[in-house]
Amino acid sequence: MSAGFDNDVRLQVYRHFVDHGEPPTAAQVGQALGTGVEKAGAAFRRLEQDHALVLSPGTLDIWMAHPLCAVPTGFWVTTARGSWWGTCIWDALGIPAMLDVDGTVETACPDCSEPIELVVEDGALRPAEGVAHFAVPAASWWANIGFT
Repeated sequence: MSAGFDNDVRLQVYRHFVDHGEPPTAAQVGQALGTGVEKAGAAFRRLEQDHALVLSPGTLDIWMAHPLCAVPTGFWVTTARGSWWGTCIWDALGIPAMLDVDGTVETACPDCSEPIELVVEDGALRPAEGVAHFAVPAASWWANIGFT
């Protein structure tokens, strides 16, 4: 299949994830694109190799389509278009940016567990104070993206 088809699959994954609050299956993508589960599944694998998707180990189940995550994390994002889990703080803040909407990220301080609410309004972070710490350098994230 072509890179164009993989792009169509990726866009369908994002559309479904945003519209339904959860990622689609390969069968759902194959049906939506009229190609069937085998071709959609093969595209899922190629997209995983390209770091565009993260699949649950040994399956075709989408775990992450950055910045969206299919499993609960410590980063809940709410917008006028819906609510989703962000994979990390970086991705959580990316959800309102991706959708071009205002949003709120609910998380907690990893040091003291104090609740934190971050608001993205008109493309700006409010309050704009605090520190985001990444324990793994960005260049090493894909060595174990599930841990990072």
